[in-house]
Amino acid sequence: MTLDFLVINTYNTQTLGVADISVYDTSPPIVSAATMQITIPGFPTPVSIPFNVNSFNVYNSIILGLTPFPAVTPLPDGIYFMKYSVAPATTYYVEKNIMRTELIQEKFDGAFMKLDMMECDSAIRTQSKVVLNSIWYMIQGSIAAANNCAIDTANKLYIQANRQLDYFIANQCGCTGNNYIINFP
Repeated sequence: MTLDFLVINTYNTQTLGVADISVYDTSPPIVSAATMQITIPGFPTPVSIPFNVNSFNVYNSIILGLTPFPAVTPLPDGIYFMKYSVAPATTYYVEKNIMRTELIQEKFDGAFMKLDMMECDSAIRTQSKVVLNSIWYMIQGSIAAANNCAIDTANKLYIQANRQLDYFIANQCGCTGNNYIINFP
């Protein structure tokens, strides 16, 4: 038996999708006490929840015990420490760190969509694209760092991307076009 799981993007700030991609000795698999333990950013105590084998599991704030029914809220961005195990949990388990970026991605998408609607000249529009590309690379770097257990780097990149994105949005791009004209003649 080889346990493994894959976090699947649900394109929704309120859900976390996890697919079981394990290889089991028998079909259907004979497993007992399959659980997913998730440490959610900002919540120090891990949550242990049932995990459906050979299936796609979707979790929200109610299932994760963050909010009472029916108050589903967005799940926080940040590093999720996840451990899938079957009995005995000390023998059969797999652990992963994932950087969830759904909230910042939603904010980034909004800024990107406004870019096409801005009434500015070509240099300013191009400078805005350069700034947004820089932010996007920081978000991707944060995800890559989390995937490689570089937790501090992942958090620093996320914070910097979020800070720059907030500045970009607050200043309606905050660009003069000079950076693009000087650096990319």
